[in-house]
Amino acid sequence: MKESSLALALTMLSFLLTLIWGQPLLRILRYLKFGDTIRVELAEQHFTKSGTPTMGGVLIVLPVLLITALLNAVSLFGLTGLGRSILLPVGTMIFYLLLGAIDDWEKLRGKRKVGEGLSIRVKFALQVVVAIITAVGLRYVLDAPELYLPVIGSELSLGFMYIPVAAFIIVSMANAVNFTDGMDGLAGMISATIFVAYGSIALFQHQIYLGRFCFTLVGALFGFLWFNVHPAQLFMGDTGSLPLGSAIAVVALMSGQWLLLPLIGVIPLSEAMSDVIQIVYFRLTKGKRFFKMAPLHYHFELLGVSETQIVQRFWLVGLLAAILGIALAIG
Repeated sequence: MKESSLALALTMLSFLLTLIWGQPLLRILRYLKFGDTIRVELAEQHFTKSGTPTMGGVLIVLPVLLITALLNAVSLFGLTGLGRSILLPVGTMIFYLLLGAIDDWEKLRGKRKVGEGLSIRVKFALQVVVAIITAVGLRYVLDAPELYLPVIGSELSLGFMYIPVAAFIIVSMANAVNFTDGMDGLAGMISATIFVAYGSIALFQHQIYLGRFCFTLVGALFGFLWFNVHPAQLFMGDTGSLPLGSAIAVVALMSGQWLLLPLIGVIPLSEAMSDVIQIVYFRLTKGKRFFKMAPLHYHFELLGVSETQIVQRFWLVGLLAAILGIALAIG
C-alpha cells in the first residue's frame, strides 16, 4: 500500500514539474524556430500544424530523469542495491532520446532534404546495437525474469535466444510508438496507458523501483499532453517517441510479462503492422495500396473520421486492452 501511494505521488510531482517548465520550453523552441514539417500526402487539415514546435520529448524525459535520480540517490551511491536496476531503462531511454533528437535536428536543419532525418540504415543500426547491449544487461546483469506465462504464472527460460528476442522487442516497440505519433495526443495517451498497466504489474510483483519509474513517466506524459492535446502546441517528435517506445519495451522485459505486450500495446502494434502490410502489399501488387494510407490512424482519417474521434477511440481500445493485460498478469 505504501509503495502504491508513493508511486501515485510521483505521478503528481512529475506532472507538476513537466507543466511548470512546459511554457519556457515552448518559448525556447519557438525562438529557435524548431517547427515541424508536414508531409504533403497528409489530409488537408494537417497543414495548419506546419511550424508547430517539435522535439517535445525533452519535456517528458528530463523531469523523469531528475525525479528518478533524486529518488534513487541513496541506491546510486551504493548504499543499497534496489535502485540500480532502474539504470538500465533510464540509460536506454537516454540513448534513444539522443538518437531521436539528432534525427529531428536533421529533419529541421540537416543537409538532406527538408523533412528527412538520419538515413534509415544508420538509425536502425544504432537502435539494434543499443538494444543488444540492453538485452545483455537484462539477462546477465539484472538477471530479469525471462518470461512469465500469463495466468499460469510459471517462468520459462529462453537461454541464449533471450538476447535476440529482447533486442527485437526493444527496436520494434521504439518504432511502433514512433509510427503511433501522428495525431494530437495519440502517442502520449497510448504510452501513458501502457505505463500505467506495467507500473501496476510491477508493483504487484513487488518491483518497487520499476513501478515508481513507470508512474513517474505517466505524470510526465500527462504534463506533456497538457500542451499536446488537440490543437497541439507542441509535438514530441522522434525525441519523444523513440525513448518512450524503448522504455516501454525494457519495462515489459524487466517485469517478465512481455508476452502481454501485443495486448497491452495493441495500438502501437497495430500502427506498426499496418505500415508493414502496406509496404509488402504495395510491392507484391506493384503499386496497389491495402490501406488508404499508413500508419493506421491516417487510413481512418481519409475515411472521414475526425482526428479527435480517432484519438479517443484508439485510446479507449488501448485502455480496455491494458485492463485485460493487467488482469491476465496478476490472475
